[in-house]
Amino acid sequence: MVDPLSSKAGAIADRRVAPVAPASAVAAAAPTTTATPTVQSTAAALTSSMAATPPVDSERVARVRKAVEDGRFPICPATIADRLLALKLQWNPNDPS
Repeated sequence: MVDPLSSKAGAIADRRVAPVAPASAVAAAAPTTTATPTVQSTAAALTSSMAATPPVDSERVARVRKAVEDGRFPICPATIADRLLALKLQWNPNDPS
């Protein structure tokens, strides 16, 4: 049998307040103005470099292409159908059709 989540009738819960030492004062951090332009320029450079190259792993594409040509690439129609349906549902999860 599973025990209920509530406390048991015979158990006494210890609800005493533990003493806490006062916190020491902390100095406010000084704002830095030099970090923001560097982060923005780095982000802009990263964005432009990523936009210049396609997000394709050409080595993997070559391996898959070679396996298909050699007849070693496993094709399971049920898996393909399942993944296509999952992809469709992720694109438009609120679409009733």
